[in-house]
Amino acid sequence: MEQSVQTITPSEVEKLLKEGKTISIIDVREDEEVESGIIPAAHHIRLMEIPERLNEIEKETEHIIVCRSGRRSENACLYLEDQGYKVRNMVGGMLEWEGETK
Repeated sequence: MEQSVQTITPSEVEKLLKEGKTISIIDVREDEEVESGIIPAAHHIRLMEIPERLNEIEKETEHIIVCRSGRRSENACLYLEDQGYKVRNMVGGMLEWEGETK
């Protein structure tokens, strides 16, 4: 059976940020994609760098994983879940994001 990851919508993420909730967002896009805008609260770790940068990701915190469309972030979620992390995939990715970017 295929593993499925928990998801969250871009509007739900934006609502959490507006409410002042402390959430961890990890953007797994490539550098040139991030240059066009990143969620201000997001931490940028390229997808291919995740295995060697696990030490930067807290195990006790739930993380929201973001990419352009939601596909790479889903792969990142599957990998991180296998490593024992609590993660949710932002479905639709930055293509669906209507909130603030920096």
